[in-house]
Amino acid sequence: MRLEGKRALITGSGRGIGRAIAVRLAREGADVAINDLNVQGDARETLAEVQTAGRRGVLVQADIGKAEQARQLVEEAIRQLGGLDILVNNAGVERRAAFVDVKEADYDLVLDVNLKGTFFVTQAFVRHLRAEKRPGRVINISSVHEEMPFPGFSTYCLSKGGMQLLTRDLAVELGPNGITVNAIAPGAIATEINRALLDDRPRVERLLKQIPLGRMGKPEDVAGLAAFLASDDADYITGSTYYVDGGLAWNYRE
Repeated sequence: MRLEGKRALITGSGRGIGRAIAVRLAREGADVAINDLNVQGDARETLAEVQTAGRRGVLVQADIGKAEQARQLVEEAIRQLGGLDILVNNAGVERRAAFVDVKEADYDLVLDVNLKGTFFVTQAFVRHLRAEKRPGRVINISSVHEEMPFPGFSTYCLSKGGMQLLTRDLAVELGPNGITVNAIAPGAIATEINRALLDDRPRVERLLKQIPLGRMGKPEDVAGLAAFLASDDADYITGSTYYVDGGLAWNYRE
């Protein structure tokens, strides 16, 4: 097991990609802190799967869109697990609206969760590592839309574009501390956030024609790469974004 003895925090890990990553890291040997807005529902299912994998799991409720809760999340995960080695910034939201119709409340929600939350959770995690004088891993779950336009989702694209540059900037700044920072950019993954798409079969068929591998991705496709980036096998990799999209980014037409 590549992550034996490691401790990981995965934000937004109640379901979807976050759950798949939590379970995969546990199967690789890591103890896992599971975060969600509500840890009484889906998060408990993630916890059960982590425990079935034979690892320790803990639940930590927090809204990372609020900086103080983001910091408290890291502190509580450290308290319960005895420390952290791996951070996966997975929590994310999106709101659909034409640019001219975007409301300030929706702008704030998307940017607060997707970008501000990532920033302050990572800051607290890095402070912990530096205080302990230990290396660590930061893995940001971005999107193909950090590069690809997505009309109707300008706030989402803005947040993921910001995450792309934050990943690169922190890789340079934190490299001397032995902390690697990388991103994973999923494409069309079959998760709850894509429910409207999944329920529109004609739209799905059009999308599949644009994916060279001919299928939508699974959360486990992302989780496998996250496990690699969290491991010693990725010790000399930092500042990079890896696309998990079946080739969609190079064959996309809105």
